[in-house]
Amino acid sequence: MGMEDVVVLNGYTAVKDALVDRSELFASRPQNYIFDLINGFGKAIVSTQWGKAFKQKKRFVSTTLRTLGVKEGMGSIEEKVREEMSCLCAKVAEYGGQPFDPESDLHFTIANDICSVAFGSRFDYGAERFKNLSDAALVTMDRVGSGQIINVFPFLRFVPGVNKSLRDVSKYNAKIHAFLWDEISRHRQNLNRENPRDFLDFCLVELERREKVEDFTDEHVMYMTYELLFAGLDTVANAMRWCLLYMVLYPDVQKKVQSELDEAVGGAQPALSHRAQLPYTEATLMEVQRMRAVAPLGLPHATTQDVTVGEFDLPAGVMVLTNLHSLHMDPAYWPDPDRFDPERFLDAEGKVINKPKSFMPFSGGRRGCLGEQLAKMELFLLFSSLLQNFTFKSPEGAPALSVEGDMRLTLTPPSYKIRAIPR
Repeated sequence: MGMEDVVVLNGYTAVKDALVDRSELFASRPQNYIFDLINGFGKAIVSTQWGKAFKQKKRFVSTTLRTLGVKEGMGSIEEKVREEMSCLCAKVAEYGGQPFDPESDLHFTIANDICSVAFGSRFDYGAERFKNLSDAALVTMDRVGSGQIINVFPFLRFVPGVNKSLRDVSKYNAKIHAFLWDEISRHRQNLNRENPRDFLDFCLVELERREKVEDFTDEHVMYMTYELLFAGLDTVANAMRWCLLYMVLYPDVQKKVQSELDEAVGGAQPALSHRAQLPYTEATLMEVQRMRAVAPLGLPHATTQDVTVGEFDLPAGVMVLTNLHSLHMDPAYWPDPDRFDPERFLDAEGKVINKPKSFMPFSGGRRGCLGEQLAKMELFLLFSSLLQNFTFKSPEGAPALSVEGDMRLTLTPPSYKIRAIPR
């Protein structure tokens, strides 16, 4: 790519070797101008090079998220997520079975989940300040994806026209930064050091004590909060849009999920405790993620030292892309891989196959997705709540829905409209 060598790992054996078995050897990041720009050139976590600073920040964020309830069981934020699901179902019901595009409502719901963790508060649907933040984050994500030529040839950032994506990133980034600095200021004024309430509070307490992260500054706090918002919004929303699209395309699967929900949950609101009783529902989510993983190439890795992969010798610092899509479509693990079949994730007793081979929608290893647990929680509760309350159909006379995605930073479904018929 440009002047840089890039190594692409295909297939379960090679990818597992790099991400899991020898994770530390592939745990760094290559330089990526636009991506580094929005992450403060290493001040967040995702773009930080492998080393002490990365380990400290990752440990701090992981511990903080668990403390804030990003887990199952006692002290979980599940109730907040379920409240948000109720708001979403009420919003969808307002369409009265008429065609609508679910993208905006899903973004609002998921952004509110993240804001509850990050800022300790949610926003009303349609709130101007919140809408501006959400829109700015989505435009930034889109422009980062479309501006990859500048990462390959960084000098193009000085060429008018070609650098439009970069200028847009800078423009919308400034809006997000202004929002976050305002939140940091507000939290600082109301900080309860003995009882931090949200992610920002924990960061501000750490900023004063410097117990877990060395060289921690206000900018680190801002960029790490930015990353929390940025990483979770587009990915979960797109995963859920793929789920709804596939339910419209496969009404028989949708009916089986609904039958299982009716039998196991009845009129109660779905909860994480229902998971074990909803294996087909869980398997359907996994099959959508297998066929349309929202990050089919993961994020770029870089080797931390010279390393041999199979018969190839890779130098330290070389960019490595892990083709997760190749794992999910390998006929050796997934017979007839283009066929949509949730039952491939169920064993002979009808139970979900945990940790199936050649299935890594959240990547893995030292650089695996930090928000995996929150994302899984959101997807399960979103999917089960929506299908419990509505049957999704294509509008009459509408063209057939396409499963051809648009590859940006994430694999984005085509825009579509569907009908949500109350059950």
